[in-house]
Amino acid sequence: MALLSVAPTKSTLLALRRQLAFAQEGYDLLEQKRQILVLELLRRLDRARAAERDAHEALRGAFAALREASLDAGAPALDRAALAVRPDHGVDLSQERLLGLRLPRVAVRLSPPGPRFGLGAASANADAARQGFVVVLPLLGALAELETAVLRLARELRRTQRRCNALAKVLIPNCQETIRYVSGALEERERESFVILKMIRDRLAGTGGG
Repeated sequence: MALLSVAPTKSTLLALRRQLAFAQEGYDLLEQKRQILVLELLRRLDRARAAERDAHEALRGAFAALREASLDAGAPALDRAALAVRPDHGVDLSQERLLGLRLPRVAVRLSPPGPRFGLGAASANADAARQGFVVVLPLLGALAELETAVLRLARELRRTQRRCNALAKVLIPNCQETIRYVSGALEERERESFVILKMIRDRLAGTGGG
């Protein structure tokens, strides 16, 4: 702890007490924010892990169907057949606010079911692969949303934790120590003034008695 560079006066003492009350109130608010961020981070982290598992499982199924389709018709024929499919998928991005923090929202728009691979151009596995990759798109969008939110929440949590530590371990203790110092100095000054006044009264009383 270190004393703040201030003059030991009554006005300084009042200002320090106001500063201490403000710092303690700020710490309480930051601590509440920190707890909310921790809970929100853990909640979204669990959802991100579940979304990652779902996306990986869907991708495994889609790639398995794609391998079967390649074995059925051959990769060159499958590539030519894929040129006939023109999906019009899209992604809508927006934001939500949490404690002043902007968190992403990702919505994947899937195009209506369009022409599938022709029976002569590819096998049923080709249609299964196409549908498998379509299904995985919203899962990847949800995963991207959650992973980005987790990163931003973790970054904000670190900043909030540093501010809490600065208040709890530096500013508030220094302010409290300085208040004790100023209070002690003022009390000592009052005692000295009392002694001086008593000496003056005693001398005046002695002079009057003579």
